[in-house]
Amino acid sequence: MFDIFRKKQEKPEDHKSEPAQTQEFHENKDTGQFQDQQEKNFWGISFSGLKQVVSNTNRFFSENVLALAEDKEQVDDDLLDEMEEKLIRADLGVNTTTYIIEKLRANKNSVKPSEIGEFLKGEFREIINDSGSTSINQRPGQLNIFLITGVNGSGKTTLIGKLAYKFRLEDKKVLVAAGDTFRAAAEDQLEIWANRAGADIVRQDNADPASVVYDSIQKAREENYDILLIDTAGRLHNKFNLMQELSKIKKVIDREAPDVLAESILVIDATTGQNGLKQAEVFREAVNLTCVGLTKLDGSSKGGIVVGIARELGLPVKLIGVGEKMEDLKNFNAEDFITALFC
Repeated sequence: MFDIFRKKQEKPEDHKSEPAQTQEFHENKDTGQFQDQQEKNFWGISFSGLKQVVSNTNRFFSENVLALAEDKEQVDDDLLDEMEEKLIRADLGVNTTTYIIEKLRANKNSVKPSEIGEFLKGEFREIINDSGSTSINQRPGQLNIFLITGVNGSGKTTLIGKLAYKFRLEDKKVLVAAGDTFRAAAEDQLEIWANRAGADIVRQDNADPASVVYDSIQKAREENYDILLIDTAGRLHNKFNLMQELSKIKKVIDREAPDVLAESILVIDATTGQNGLKQAEVFREAVNLTCVGLTKLDGSSKGGIVVGIARELGLPVKLIGVGEKMEDLKNFNAEDFITALFC
């Protein structure tokens, strides 16, 4: 009845079924063809690459926000009102936008129109830095658990697969727990990604998700895994059931492995903008979120959501999805991101 432990622990490059673009990546790795040092650890992204990823957002800020200050002799109320509307459209969120505009209003006599870009950069930097470190928590020499939450369609399963792939490239032993047990397609898709990444999977179709997590923790400890990635359901049509399910999973982790939960990651689709922030409230009530993984950033003009997440959720973005390839999950670098938005 149960397909419980499926063993696929091989290095990712050993997989014949790996997509062509991933094989190309390994060829580049072997020949040392990297744009900069950041890319050599498989987690970083070059500045030029990041600039391309946020080009749509950069264009929006340039043409819709900074352009408002052109030919202006001073920062006046009309300019501030227009800018407020544009920043909300950039998906900073109403509260975050109001906070920034009010600070600009208080300093309008000392800030020239030509300096608004630098003012916004400073505010963005302060807000993002105040949300916490953007480095992924991980303790060497022990099991590290990553609890992954998010609505269906946010890119959660893909992020788990890519995260498993990155850890496997570091020669980590990786186990994936298929905690979304009532949607068969979710488990099938997750198993495909786990196989591609060279990770093992614990899968128990139609079982209680908390039971899957319990068995996964026991297996991870008994067999000395370095990483356990836990998938969860993301059905919002019944908020009470979802929160109850997630709370049970969190209780199992707190009871069985209280000291090894490295990150509790909320996956948000960048293209959904403010809807992603609203969804976050459900998950924050059920589990103790520590950070955000922002997917599909490369296809969005709503990169301002990073600032909204930091200000309104108080959570740092630590991972960003920048494409469809296996290696297209990157660490978030706040300084490079802010610079890329305005350069």
